[in-house]
Amino acid sequence: MTSTVPTTAVPHSDGQPPITMFGPDFPYAYDDFLAHPAGLGQVPATELGTEVAVIGGGLSGIISAYELMKMGLRPVVYEADQIGGRLRTVGFEGAGTEGLTAEMGAMRFPPSSTALQHYIDLVGLVTEPFPNPLAEATPSTVVDLKGETHYAETIADLPQVYRDVSAAWNACLDEGADFSDMNQAMRERDVPRIREIWAKLVEKLDDETFYGFLCKSEAFQSFRKREIFGQVGFGTGGWDTDFPNSILEILRVVYTEADDHHRGIVGGSQQLPLRLWEREPEKIVHWAPGTSLSSLHDGAPRPAVTRLHRTAGNRITVTDADGDIRTYRAAIFTAQSWMLLSKIECDDTLFPIDHWTAMERTHYMESSKLFVPVDRPFWLDKAVDDAGNPTGRDVMSMTLTDRMTRGTYLLDNGPDKPAVICLSYTWCDDSLKWLPLSANERMEVMLKSLGEIYPKVDIRRHIIGNPVTVSWENEPYFMGAFKANLPGHYRYQRRLFTHFMQDRLPEDKRGIFLAGDDISWTAGWAEGAVQTALNAVWGVMHHLGGSTDAANPGPGDVYDEIAPVELPED
Repeated sequence: MTSTVPTTAVPHSDGQPPITMFGPDFPYAYDDFLAHPAGLGQVPATELGTEVAVIGGGLSGIISAYELMKMGLRPVVYEADQIGGRLRTVGFEGAGTEGLTAEMGAMRFPPSSTALQHYIDLVGLVTEPFPNPLAEATPSTVVDLKGETHYAETIADLPQVYRDVSAAWNACLDEGADFSDMNQAMRERDVPRIREIWAKLVEKLDDETFYGFLCKSEAFQSFRKREIFGQVGFGTGGWDTDFPNSILEILRVVYTEADDHHRGIVGGSQQLPLRLWEREPEKIVHWAPGTSLSSLHDGAPRPAVTRLHRTAGNRITVTDADGDIRTYRAAIFTAQSWMLLSKIECDDTLFPIDHWTAMERTHYMESSKLFVPVDRPFWLDKAVDDAGNPTGRDVMSMTLTDRMTRGTYLLDNGPDKPAVICLSYTWCDDSLKWLPLSANERMEVMLKSLGEIYPKVDIRRHIIGNPVTVSWENEPYFMGAFKANLPGHYRYQRRLFTHFMQDRLPEDKRGIFLAGDDISWTAGWAEGAVQTALNAVWGVMHHLGGSTDAANPGPGDVYDEIAPVELPED
């Protein structure tokens, strides 16, 4: 199943262009910007070697630093924990677990993430299909709701009500969100049409929850259908933890096929920022050949930032955990914005008050996972009935359930090789239920739930190492998995996303740029981290007097033509 060639966006079955994360809020071709031979721009010769603070060593921070370095600037990366952020890949303890990994954060990426794919290809990583429910790469899926269990290899194997729910969702999207028209416009990168459709929807739906949107649809008048959709959904699983969120957040996901055709990075997603950290660009300005982010930092980033304030000349002054104080003409902040409210001592003058309000209103989703290593992919063994006759079914399947585990994923490394089970992947209230429990306590509850679904399968017998777990809401430098706007939050998100256009800010509020996936329109997807990193790189370049090549205009150069919808505030 492993791909040995670069993965590109999935073409439409009738040969039309593929869907990519091109809009709908800011329809700019970041993939084309990255691929252009003219590069991302240049700074004046007098600015070469200028230090720029990059706060946060997640994907957005590392990409920002990498591209600034290529321009001839000197990024200074600060990281409180480890390079990678929520691209966090961990190993296991236990004999026979060598080489096995678990993805504690991002573990699957849609092919529509074409700017992300640029960097995956750049560092030579390989991807493979991810075993989502009912995906082609998934041998079988079990749906277990209200004590009833259904085994399926395709959706056709499920009871009719599940197909009815799928049809209802498609009808709901066309009826309430012009899905077919937007789908075609995004395939064709028809900017005027995308902007026309989205402007009407933003005005109409900004105050609507996902659940309210469903309830107003003729297709979802049945509570049973809404309940099944919430618990099972289509793509990666149930949607009910998103029900209180703005429907605009959900439309961004379905318009861009962010929940479809997922792939994972062989060997773990954290390799991407780690390889970029070590990478020596072939084309680089000012720095000697062989320069990397690692070499500029003597192998390790600066420690956590403890204070940010403005000093004379509108400089940004950074204090770190070692007590080191450095002053910069420009800085990029890529960590979760709540850190500016709690973990880092900040001057109010860093940002306009409306931006502080937007950060304070940011709503984060909680999320937890627990993985165990097993001796082999035993789930592919074939089941027998009570009389000992073969049933032709796998003994265990990718599992969606209303029990505590919610989603269980089976991660195969090949026949008879040690493998990994994600026993549980949960969100929001379901994640908080696990919070007081240790990894072993969590595992015991999960094994009990799965034992009720698979009474003949002794999962425990196959476990060969200790479980590993994460609750992102309990991680001190994250406090949540990713932002998810509530109804009425569109204006706040617009302020954060457009912050890189600093010519529109008072002069005394310029010089520090926000980036990261919670600044993007598509939080929770690494593509958003990449796109906002590129916005911030353009912003820093512009702030220092640089410019892009006329043949490859950057996001700020064309901003006025494609600016996000602006809703009235009075």
